[in-house]
Amino acid sequence: MESAEFGFDNAPVGLVVTGHRIIRRCNIKFADMFGYATGDLEGLSLSLLYPSKQEFLDVGKWALSAMNGGLRYEDQRIMRKRDGTHFWCRVRGQSMTSDDPYARCVWSFTDLADARPVVRLTQREREIAMLVADGMPNKEIARRMELSHRTVEAHRSRMMRKLEVANSAELIAVLAGLPGLK
Repeated sequence: MESAEFGFDNAPVGLVVTGHRIIRRCNIKFADMFGYATGDLEGLSLSLLYPSKQEFLDVGKWALSAMNGGLRYEDQRIMRKRDGTHFWCRVRGQSMTSDDPYARCVWSFTDLADARPVVRLTQREREIAMLVADGMPNKEIARRMELSHRTVEAHRSRMMRKLEVANSAELIAVLAGLPGLK
């Protein structure tokens, strides 16, 4: 086995090569993270790994917008394993094609489950939590999600109750997985 292929297959983070959000190749860590064997995922849509079809579409729209501006995208989001359980994941992507960013991409996935447990959140709360974890203020979240800032505030308030935190700083700390907070 060639050393580059060996390195890809055995990297300590999940790696995946996609073409228009279809998995072309993934490594052992990526497949294992989601509860699959590598061959099980090749040729399938990444939508299989999202908690909902809407989250797949929304994150896709946000990532495409970012990659059109610089070919890179990064976030922290909740993903779905084969058994249906959810977990927090750090995702970083790089497009190889500037004229069509999704045509060929390389993505890394890091499981954050040990640092950031998942609580029962609605789809909308998961989307907002993803943006809060990135440090985005309510008004910017509202603009990106095409919601009113009051709607974002209401979702944020419900997340605070569910996570049993007293203020926004604690919410951000819990969502960001900061040690010693919560």
